[in-house]
Amino acid sequence: MGAVHVLDNYYLAITLLITIAYQLFFFSIAFSFRFDKLTDFAGGTNFVVLAILTLAFSGNRDNARNIVASVFIMLWGARLSAFLLFRILKTGKDDRFDDKRDKFWSFLGFWVFQMAWVWIVSLPVTILNSPNVTQFGQPAFGTGRDIAGVILYSIGLIMESVSDIQKYRFRTAHASDGSVCDVGFFAWTRHPNYFGEIIIQFAIFMIAVSPAADGYVSGGAYAALYASILGPFFLTALLMFLSGLPLQERPGAKKRYEKGIKWSEYERYLRRTSILIPFPPQLYEKMPVFLKRTIFLEFPLYVFDPAKHADQSKVQANQVEEGGVRRSDERHLRL
Repeated sequence: MGAVHVLDNYYLAITLLITIAYQLFFFSIAFSFRFDKLTDFAGGTNFVVLAILTLAFSGNRDNARNIVASVFIMLWGARLSAFLLFRILKTGKDDRFDDKRDKFWSFLGFWVFQMAWVWIVSLPVTILNSPNVTQFGQPAFGTGRDIAGVILYSIGLIMESVSDIQKYRFRTAHASDGSVCDVGFFAWTRHPNYFGEIIIQFAIFMIAVSPAADGYVSGGAYAALYASILGPFFLTALLMFLSGLPLQERPGAKKRYEKGIKWSEYERYLRRTSILIPFPPQLYEKMPVFLKRTIFLEFPLYVFDPAKHADQSKVQANQVEEGGVRRSDERHLRL
């Protein structure tokens, strides 16, 4: 059975339409019932739906490369959605939507962005499975690029999966004491889950681009396979400049500093631990600042400077409150 042709020969239109319909379906539930529990589940499972669909339609549905690339993104999407569903069932609600949940357009904006995330990040697998690519031959699976992709994917999936569990267990055990999570992978990078997620997507691209890189396809199919690197680049940019590090790094440090939540311990952790790329903390601590700001990607937008970014009135109010608590405790002890 040959390839199934639907709307266009790169499966771009059909995957976009399915993604829009899938996300709008879950959005209607989330907005109508003010229900946070399906939001991330809808994102992760959407990857699985697109990979299954494009592989089933593909003329190379029995080819090892198409199967491996498709299964890899299915496995990643299924694990991510299962973990996030488990976490939200435990926590009850998602704080990201506290200012959006009751506002139709603001809430819809998040879902539109989720549509873009799913569709763009799926591009390497979508295009690999498409008729314009499968009309050409392919190198046998097992090239050096394929092997490197499998190894990188395995490393990324282990890092992302294990670090998610490590952080969840740490937060469960230290929910109220403000301890700094520096266990496991978090001793080598402040965001091992993000690092794992990034290399997963580049690994899938490495496998998907092999027919073009080895000279088996030409013309528009050649260009399309290379252009699908937009998927991992988009994910990287998203985590580094929009929804990932910018929302956690400086705001997290600011909150700890203003509230006095183990600030000295956290400041030491920041000095010793790479923001993204895993590296021994003993060496990172001694590294020149300009190397941290360049090679190790700890850009100025992530850096918290108490003099510039802290609300000193909150710091003083917290100090006064703590002083009052201490004096109250002392009076209680004297009585």
